[in-house]
Amino acid sequence: MSRIGKKAVAIPSGATVTLDGQTVTVKGPKGQLSWTVSDEIEIKQEGAELTLSPRNDTARARGMWGLSRTLVNNMVVGVTAGYEETLELVGVGYRAALKGTALSMQLGFSHDVDIPAPAGITFAVPKQTEVKIAGIDKQLVGETAAKIRRIRPPEPYKGKGVRYAGEKVRRKEGKKK
Repeated sequence: MSRIGKKAVAIPSGATVTLDGQTVTVKGPKGQLSWTVSDEIEIKQEGAELTLSPRNDTARARGMWGLSRTLVNNMVVGVTAGYEETLELVGVGYRAALKGTALSMQLGFSHDVDIPAPAGITFAVPKQTEVKIAGIDKQLVGETAAKIRRIRPPEPYKGKGVRYAGEKVRRKEGKKK
């Protein structure tokens, strides 16, 4: 039995959930998201809660049960509270700035790195060495942050690069004479 799948998804006030067959649509103050649940999962709305259960007892149905519940919960949280990821730029001369809605970063290359904001994502630069990525889709926020980090990941000798806020970089000892 899925421990995550057994939990009901609470629908807060301000969010509305619409079920159309297997398609779940969630509307909230920050926007709207929809997703089609697998046919192996049965979804029911009871008052201010959504419950998911597997239609049959196969390994795939049990696996999709917890996944579907988590994805629906992420949609509900996204349209009500939203998601945010923070990146830090560590290194001499490493800085970020906004050019309209796009993010422009200097990361030690001979050129600036410009990243256009995907649909549904907003960039903010509170400090030159800090980038905040916000949106309602948890997957898109995390994927955008990972793509930016991949441009210049932290290196182990000096720790220079783009890292997640609070990320610990394992440092290596340099050459000895």
